[in-house]
Amino acid sequence: MKSNLSKFSNLLYKATVGSSTTLKQTYTRVGKAQIRQYYGSGKVAVTNGEEYLDLRSDTVTKPTEAMFKVMRNASVGDDVFGEDESIRNFERKVAQLSGHEAALFCTSGTLTNQLGLRTHLRDPPQSVLCDNRAHVYVYEAGGISFHSQAGVTPVVAKNGIHLTSEEILENLIDEDIHNAPTKVVSLENTCNGMIFPLEEIKKIRALTKERGIKLHLDGARLWNASVASNLPIYEYGAQFDSMSLCFSKGLGAPIGSVLVGNEKFIQKAKHFRKLFGGGWRQAGFLAAAGEYCLTEHLPLLSMDHQNASSLAGKLTEMGFDLVCPVHTNMVFFSSQSIGINMSDIIKELYDHKIRIMDYGKNRARVVFHHQIPQDAVEKITRVLERMVAKK
Repeated sequence: MKSNLSKFSNLLYKATVGSSTTLKQTYTRVGKAQIRQYYGSGKVAVTNGEEYLDLRSDTVTKPTEAMFKVMRNASVGDDVFGEDESIRNFERKVAQLSGHEAALFCTSGTLTNQLGLRTHLRDPPQSVLCDNRAHVYVYEAGGISFHSQAGVTPVVAKNGIHLTSEEILENLIDEDIHNAPTKVVSLENTCNGMIFPLEEIKKIRALTKERGIKLHLDGARLWNASVASNLPIYEYGAQFDSMSLCFSKGLGAPIGSVLVGNEKFIQKAKHFRKLFGGGWRQAGFLAAAGEYCLTEHLPLLSMDHQNASSLAGKLTEMGFDLVCPVHTNMVFFSSQSIGINMSDIIKELYDHKIRIMDYGKNRARVVFHHQIPQDAVEKITRVLERMVAKK
């Protein structure tokens, strides 16, 4: 465990050109004691006055006391005026990590995705090509059509994991008076916890560059992909015109997502952010929380991946089917094969103070994060084993 954490900690440090001595010391001291500090009891959800292990999402984490201390010491300038030092430092750091010129700190991943797409899409008629499961298409309230006056071309990934350059080429809309030509291709990494391979991304980048199409990444969980692939964020960043990087998911910040791109792009995105009502004032304490998570929580993501992999193995041993491969911190499984209704499983786990997400059609989602202890896998397994035995 220590070696895995140390390996990625060193990788992250190398990716951060000009990192401070403090950061270097922080990365190299990650170990078992520190993991216990952050994993703690794992009881992060309170329902009806009782504490639960909440594995519905990695967005449910609560700020730690150490994080609150950092937040209290943040600057209190006005970000609309560009005068908050904590925010400016945070944006510079994220831009540097991603290999882009500039960054814009915003409230949510939906906002940074929609700002990124809107900043690219300024000449209708136009359209965006994306995976049919993409967050920008399914879970952002039709924002592409509403904000950007753009159509969407959703494409089914035949391999069940990610789109290919061939699939994208087949579905591009050309310039024609009858059409809304493809102006942006939007990818997502990870998607349902599955990693989009960098080599395939490079092929897609070559295709879009040749045709003058912008390439955007919804990288809400790119941090997980980076850790699992042992690749620094900037290697992914080199392939995209813009990226949305979320801090309130696996990294565990209370709020926030960052859009990265070149200077001109970010300046225009900042203008659109004001138009969207997304400008904020004394938000430095939230930037401080995000920077804290980069230092303290990022090296812990590999533990979440190990827990997810362990649970996936236990589930298959009991006869459950995995809905998709487990690459990072998410496990999607089906109870159809063992003849137990998923609603009964969710209720039984809830009665044992464990929460998972119902995904419909006898499927469920389990998401590990830094406030879920390692023994959660054992607790889930024991409940399910009893249910299977009684069937």
